[in-house]
This record gives sequence, structure tokens and C-alpha cells, in this order.
Amino acid sequence: MRVLPLYVVLGGWLSMPALAADAGAWMDRLAAAEQKQSYAGTFVYERNGSFSSHAVWQRVDGGRVEERLLQLDGPPAEVVRVDGQMQCATDELAAQFREAQAWRGQRLDPKALSEWYEFRMIGDSRVAGRSAVALAVTPRDQHRYGFELHLDRDTALPLKSLMLNEKGQLLERFQFTRFTAGPIDAQLLKPSGACKDIAAVAREAAPESAWRSDWLPPGFVLLDANVRPSPASSETVSWLSYGDGLAKFSVFLEPLRGALVEDARSQMGPTVAVSKRISTADGDVMVTVVGEIPLGTAERVALSMRAGAEQAQR
Repeated sequence: MRVLPLYVVLGGWLSMPALAADAGAWMDRLAAAEQKQSYAGTFVYERNGSFSSHAVWQRVDGGRVEERLLQLDGPPAEVVRVDGQMQCATDELAAQFREAQAWRGQRLDPKALSEWYEFRMIGDSRVAGRSAVALAVTPRDQHRYGFELHLDRDTALPLKSLMLNEKGQLLERFQFTRFTAGPIDAQLLKPSGACKDIAAVAREAAPESAWRSDWLPPGFVLLDANVRPSPASSETVSWLSYGDGLAKFSVFLEPLRGALVEDARSQMGPTVAVSKRISTADGDVMVTVVGEIPLGTAERVALSMRAGAEQAQR
């Protein structure tokens, strides 16, 4: 049962300073636990009405954090990371984790996040047979989504996470169905033969981008930038990644060279994709913003992109 109705009904009571302080303390515990706690479990992931199930192991030994993730249904998929760096992956997950690596490498910083989100206690919860405390992470503006976090009372690790839009509607669910905290056998972190070693092709430090944004939602900063071949043409695509510590989005910029491409916008669960044509001295460019932010925010970012010092136009 979701805890959200309690949050709505008791909204005035939840504003009490003591409860806000308790929520901040739990967020501090979560930030520390993610890098110090060994655990294993299975979880379900829901997005846009589709479900998948996964097994996960995390082993912390002397400050070294090893992770292994397996997808249990659909095409076999696996990834292994050490201290945030991907060591191997099946083809199905390699591209996804390369895109996410810069953002996922950020440590959770509750103090910084409190400028853009409000932390509130909701009540008690129970997930995967374990006692939990439920928190609301509410955005302070319209440029990001909120979360409902259910943290294990013993370890402070998230047993359940719901991403919610401004109307409280569910966009994404992560929820453990089995969770065990404690020492993990190192053999469980060993990859299978299908997990291809990718350490040798780790990307070098990203060059400075020739593009910039004249407007970003408060709290979002540039995390990474790169140039890569286009999957649809012989052109190269500029890629920039932005995040606020919880939310993230990417911007792709590709020269059109006279191609006729229409503006577009779509949303699947929490992920939006907005494409806008902008004009530069070198010709038209298609800007595409993809990420877990509201549509209006993505459109404003797309129209704010600038090539060098030049001001782009719609």
C-alpha cells in the first residue's frame, strides 16, 4: 500500500520543524549507507506500465565498493562495477551504463539537495518483510519531479522508491521484494561469461563542449560532455549531461545539413524527449533533450542552447 494518501491528508502536520529535521537525518544516513553497506536482494522496476525484475549484490570491503546487477526476465543482461567504474556488461546494458556513469558517480549530498528539494517524514512502512520509514522528497520548483522513499530502519538503504509528478501520479517504481543486509561472498560478485570486459575501452576525460546553455533549472550543473558519431547519419553529435544530484537529463546537438526534420516531443513514464530546430551561423541544428524532467523544462533547455558565444534563434 502506498503511503502517499497519508502525506496528502496530513500535509499541514508534516510541516512541523521536528519532522523536517528527522527527515534530514534519515537522508544523511542514506548518503552514508550507500557507500558502506553490503547487501543482496531482488527488486522490481516499473516504468510506463512495464515491469522487470533484477538481482543485485553490493559488497563493501575496505572502502572498495563492488556491484553486480542481473536482469532476471527478458533478454539476459548483466553489469559489474567497482567503485562506480563499469568493469563489464552485456551488450544490452553497456550503452545504458555508459550514458549514466557520470551522473551515477555523484555521491548523494543531502545538504546541497535541500536547496532544491524539501525532505518530509510520512510515516512507517514495511517493504520486503522489513520495517521501513517513509519520506517525501518534494521539489521546491516545477522543474523536477518528487520522490517517495522507503528507507530500511536498520541500514537506511532504500527498499522502495517512487518517482511522482506534480499531481502525485506515479512515474517510476523501484521496490525490493527480497533484501538481506550483511557480508556478501565475493564469489557472488564474479561476472558470468556473457559479461564482456570493457575496462580497456573506458572513455578518456571529456573535452570542453563547443555548446552551452543560456538557461538551466536552478541546481542543475554540467556533469559531462563529449562528441560521438550519429547513429542516423555521417555527422557527429555533441552530447552534454546535466544533473542536480537526483534528476538528470542529456542534450544532443546534431547539424542538419539541409535535412527536413520536424520538432517533436514525447513522454514515456518519467522520461521526456524534446527535439527543437535552432539556427546558427553554420546552419540549422537539431537539439534533443532527453531526461527525467518535465516537458516544459526540457523545451526551455532545448531553446536555450547556444553555439559558442553566438545567440541561437528559434
